[in-house]
Amino acid sequence: MPKYPISGGPISKRVPEGDNRERLVCNICDYIEYDNPKIVTGVVAAKNNRILLCKRDIEPQKGLWTLPAGFLELGESPEQGALREASEEANASISIDSLLAIYTITRLSMIQLIYRGELMDENVSAGEETQDVGLFSFDNIPWNKLAFPSVSWALNHYHKIKKEKYYAPFRNPDGQSGDFNNK
Repeated sequence: MPKYPISGGPISKRVPEGDNRERLVCNICDYIEYDNPKIVTGVVAAKNNRILLCKRDIEPQKGLWTLPAGFLELGESPEQGALREASEEANASISIDSLLAIYTITRLSMIQLIYRGELMDENVSAGEETQDVGLFSFDNIPWNKLAFPSVSWALNHYHKIKKEKYYAPFRNPDGQSGDFNNK
């Protein structure tokens, strides 16, 4: 039986008092281990009508193109995470304009916050987790080589609203979608 790392007590799966879901609970100290969704943050960054994409050098989807994005770290805001990911993956300096989209991918217990921003300098290069980087006009994006559906969603949303001042659409993989224009 697993043990809770702090108290060393055995852990069991049960519905804690005052809760309505089965969770992992320490049998000694009653600590509840919540398994919450992962948050991904990223950015559609453009300069001179060209969008920054990164070719992944890690799984999943190694060798396919994506936006600079990744898991949010503890102690950082989603905006800070998007800037960090752009720096880590593409050695890119980005200025965030606004929230572009929120995607909920329930089968992966994931929430994605995708921003739109301006690439401050076209001098970008592959980071540690990236094979290559590229700046693509919308018509030249390698659509059949994108790593994840949400990359396509974000690129299409960006193209649709790139001249709008504020915009935050969302789309779920189950086909439900909505657009919330904050003008």
